[in-house]
Amino acid sequence: MIHRHSHRAYQAFRPLVLGAGLITLAACNLPTTERGHLPKTDALEQVKPGVSDKATVQRLLGTPSTVAAFDGDTWYYISRETRQVAFMKPDVLDQEVYIVHFNADGIVKGLDNKGLKDSQAISPNTDTTPAQGREFTFLEQLIGNFGKFNNSGKDKAASPGP
Repeated sequence: MIHRHSHRAYQAFRPLVLGAGLITLAACNLPTTERGHLPKTDALEQVKPGVSDKATVQRLLGTPSTVAAFDGDTWYYISRETRQVAFMKPDVLDQEVYIVHFNADGIVKGLDNKGLKDSQAISPNTDTTPAQGREFTFLEQLIGNFGKFNNSGKDKAASPGP
């Protein structure tokens, strides 16, 4: 009798055990996502400091992922490989950044490579900038526009004078 009862319990939990096993196996082979543009090694070798210009670099490496915000003389080619589980934050598996520096004449002056090991975590400044003016309460914000947009001024302007 005891043997029969344990067999029923096993049959009841069997779908749960199989489901947990399938989820575990699926988690082992999560797909990765590759983003960005990583130039080929042979193309990078053709970029020569002191010789190559912007047009040559763009022909060899393609359009840069981004250009430096404060000067157009630094180009970035960025590639990143990530893996994400469901709605969780993606894990960065690999990252490569090639940085091409140009002089004022548009000639390559240097080429740098940064990888995932070179990355640094930054913390944004949480300070706020005070704004001029007064603070409105929720109720003032809610009813603040009533009466501001009426047609009384429009009607007077549209009506002909005596």
